[in-house]
Amino acid sequence: MVKSKDENSPFSFKHYEEKKGEEYMNEAQLSHFEAILKSWKAELMDEVDRTVHHMQDDAANFPDPNDRATQESEFSLELRTRDRERKLIKKIDDSLQLIDSNDYGFCESCGIDIGVRRLEARPTAVLCIDCKTLDEIREKQMG
Repeated sequence: MVKSKDENSPFSFKHYEEKKGEEYMNEAQLSHFEAILKSWKAELMDEVDRTVHHMQDDAANFPDPNDRATQESEFSLELRTRDRERKLIKKIDDSLQLIDSNDYGFCESCGIDIGVRRLEARPTAVLCIDCKTLDEIREKQMG
C-alpha cells in the first residue's frame, strides 16, 4: 500500500481515483475500503499483541513505591489506549459487515452517499457530513 496524503492517517493506502460516471460504492470501491479496513484492523491487532508482550515482559515488582507507581501508571495508560482501540475494532468489524451487506458508504440517518473522500478520512463513518454536523450540534446543546 502507498502512504495516504494525510500523514496523520492511522493507516496507509492509495487514494481511490473515481472514474467519471462510475456508480457509487461499486465493486472496486467496496474492495478499496475493505482493504483499508482490514489493514487498519490488522495494525490494531498487532498493537494488542505488542501490549500483551510488553506488559508480560516488563512487569516487575519494584521495591521502590515511586517506581511501582510509574509502572502502574504506564500500564494503565496503555490499557486505556487498547480499550479505545478495542472499540475501534468493533466499529471496523461493523463497517466490514456493512460492506458484506452492500450498505457501506450510505448515511444511516438519511440514506445519502457519505462520499469516498470522507470514508477515506474516516472509514468507519456511518453518517454523512450534514447528519454528523447536526448530531454534534445536538450533542453540544444537550451538554
